[in-house]
Amino acid sequence: MQKMNKVYNPKEIEDKWYKFWEENGFFHADINKDKKPFTIMIPLPNITGILHMGHVLNNTLQDIMIRYYRMKGREALWMPGTDHAGIATQNVVERELAEQGKTRFDIGREKLVELIWKWKAEKGGRIIQQLKKLGASCDWARERFTMDKGLSNAVKEVFVRLYEKGLIYKGEYIINWCPRCGTALSDDEVDHEELNSHLWYVKYPIKDEKDDYVIVATTRPETMLGDTAVAVNPNDERFKHLIGKTAILPILNREIPIIADEYVDPEFGTGCVKVTPAHDPNDFEIGNRHNLERIIVMDDKGIMNENAGVDYKGMNRFECREKLVEDLKERRLLVKIEPHKHTVGHCYRCHTVIEPYLSKQWFVKMKPLAQKAIDVVKQGKIKFQPERWEKVYYNWMDNIRDWCISRQIWWGHRIPAYYCQDCGEIIVAKQKPEKCIKCKSTNLLQDPDVLDTWFSSWLWPFTTLGWPEQTPELEYFYPTNLLITNPGIIFFWVARMIMAGLEFVGDIPFDTVLLHGTVLDEQGRRMSKSLGNSPDPIDIIDNYGADALRFAMIFNTPKGQDVIYSDAIVMPGRNFANKIWNASRFALMNADKVISIANPENLKLDLSDRWILSRMQKVIADVNNGYQNLELKEAAHSLYSFFWGDFCDWYLELTKNRFYGSDDIESQRTAKYIILKILDYSMRMLHPFMPFISEEIWQRVVNHLPEKNPNSVMIAGFPEPNNKWIDESAEKSMDLIKETISAVRNIKKEMNIPLGKKADLLIKVKNEQQTSLFINNIKYIQSLADIDNLKVSTEFDRPSQSASAIVQDIEIYLPLAGLIDFDKEKRRLHKKIDSAKNNLIRIEKKLQNIEFLNKAPEDVINKEKQRREEYSQIIEKLDKCLNSLDM
Repeated sequence: MQKMNKVYNPKEIEDKWYKFWEENGFFHADINKDKKPFTIMIPLPNITGILHMGHVLNNTLQDIMIRYYRMKGREALWMPGTDHAGIATQNVVERELAEQGKTRFDIGREKLVELIWKWKAEKGGRIIQQLKKLGASCDWARERFTMDKGLSNAVKEVFVRLYEKGLIYKGEYIINWCPRCGTALSDDEVDHEELNSHLWYVKYPIKDEKDDYVIVATTRPETMLGDTAVAVNPNDERFKHLIGKTAILPILNREIPIIADEYVDPEFGTGCVKVTPAHDPNDFEIGNRHNLERIIVMDDKGIMNENAGVDYKGMNRFECREKLVEDLKERRLLVKIEPHKHTVGHCYRCHTVIEPYLSKQWFVKMKPLAQKAIDVVKQGKIKFQPERWEKVYYNWMDNIRDWCISRQIWWGHRIPAYYCQDCGEIIVAKQKPEKCIKCKSTNLLQDPDVLDTWFSSWLWPFTTLGWPEQTPELEYFYPTNLLITNPGIIFFWVARMIMAGLEFVGDIPFDTVLLHGTVLDEQGRRMSKSLGNSPDPIDIIDNYGADALRFAMIFNTPKGQDVIYSDAIVMPGRNFANKIWNASRFALMNADKVISIANPENLKLDLSDRWILSRMQKVIADVNNGYQNLELKEAAHSLYSFFWGDFCDWYLELTKNRFYGSDDIESQRTAKYIILKILDYSMRMLHPFMPFISEEIWQRVVNHLPEKNPNSVMIAGFPEPNNKWIDESAEKSMDLIKETISAVRNIKKEMNIPLGKKADLLIKVKNEQQTSLFINNIKYIQSLADIDNLKVSTEFDRPSQSASAIVQDIEIYLPLAGLIDFDKEKRRLHKKIDSAKNNLIRIEKKLQNIEFLNKAPEDVINKEKQRREEYSQIIEKLDKCLNSLDM
């Protein structure tokens, strides 16, 4: 291999190694009865999607786990694919048509679907290429699409089975309707936002009772044109006398009954409510109980129809609202308007305000499917991490409603239902029947609607493995092991997959669900296109490398919690990658200078060797535990601390004397072996986090090692701790030496002793064992603390004009004579003490200011308190330094 460049450039290695992995088939999983499988199903990105920071977090987590278990010897399958994303994809192509002045109705269904397939072929794979750029090690040979032939067949199979069991039905219900997309939405596809709106109080005259009326409060005046009753609570004494009477609907003058219903909240508005069965889900239920007429007053685009009256026909719903309110004012029927906060549903795709709308739709009965899915979680067969999400899951499942699965668009799985045009019979079948099963007519038309996108997604864990066929893949890889996703789709997808797996395969789809947090901007807002606050991950990768981004996201993200992203959080990842590169380059350069390498069975170990080998075993154990318990931030921190702290800052520095100041060839060969072995194991442990740089370094390292290794770190075994190298005594001794060196360095810094200036050091120990420790390892302290003469004794008294420190149970003294100009240093320290005291006085005054304490935010006050503590500590340290000069 070529020599390592002085400066790390991720662009030079990342594409190279990804190509190497793909060409060698390292991502591919086969059926291997000698291995236990480990399977992850990717949360399907939409074909319209481009990589965003949420994808980065989600797919990095998945890739980490699949790479880890691949290295642990499991047959690791990460199943990739994309979702056809019905509404979103059709909207994209319809917008392109609109630029040509056309609509889908101008070109027809067949042509639109053809255009969408063409769009998918040209642009639909962009996010897959971006995932590859991130390092995703999916089994791309198995990539699936929710509308490919096999999955389409499975979708039809499921629809037919559920229909035949009576779990799919067609009915007229109030559904969530998006006037912009022109389709029904399930409850879970509606985003709810709290908005500042109004309550309009309207008089409804009582029939045959002059000047008598009821006052009704409403948040949607335009729907009153479809009212077919006024309702009061039967226990509300204020209105009992009105029950059974007739009210006159304002503007349209339609007679409507005044009814009693327990649903009415006496505390809302006036206690009298309008009932609009065709435009409100709760009113729909009231209408069913009281056999009320259902009057639809607008069309599927939110335009008022003839039932709204001639004055409003043709207006959109919000124009109608304004005109109607003005008309009510003119007729003195509007009593008042009050500010009112309430929750309004919006389409999750286009953000249009949802209209509750009476429509015939297809539904899945969910209650019969839900109980088993509740039971498997309660029984611990499926575990949610963090556990708090189980309560959310139970709450939704316990209150589950039927799922509206039909969508009034053209892109998607067309509903396999056929209508006889002669007798009206509905035939549900996977293939179009030749004739009606009832009247034998051949005049059959297929339902024009398509299925909700999630209807194919909920089948993802088993249809991708060949179901409904009982394939070897299904038998081997199902149930899968781990699902990693965002809590936002726990209802859309997670719960439904559990129900589907139990219903159609008879087993759970996965045993663990890790729900990670959301990536937020610095203001704590969710990242979105509309806010323009989401950076392009590909730009970040181009600037810093995929490894830096991956490591930074995990390093900064606690399990299951949100993470606030800024460019600053990438810096630890970038800096760590640079550190790995520089340390590895240094280590390999030194290794090249030593002829041959030590036999692993015959190592000449000194204290630092025994210490680093012991530390490595503990880190291997910690990192394995982190991966296995999904505590990935902790694993990342453990690796970071070990590699940067123990290995780079200490061990590499401690070994320099062996390479540059010693003729002991066996000691050099031992140091060479240990350095290379630590790099080998560190790169293996780091590989799931930072696959590219770990491969690059590992490939260079293993060429020097005597052991035989596979072609890639990706398929090298993950390290296991070896207890024979655990050496508590070496760790304890080395900790004392390290702390002593650090204390000397701190003294030199605090006393302004020039860098590199040699000093003498006296160490007062407690026993002979400590004496031997320091004498036998004097070289460490001399080289790393820049010490000339070192004396160790149990009898020392503190010398005059010396700085001191206590380390564990020993004392160290650093004579200052000849190292500094005492008068000059005293002036410097006095100046710093005065400055610190002035700052402390200002802070104290601020914290004693009542006005400041009353008006300042809590975090600002806490920051000032923290600064007060910091300046107090600075003054204490400076006083100590000053006293050292006078003693």
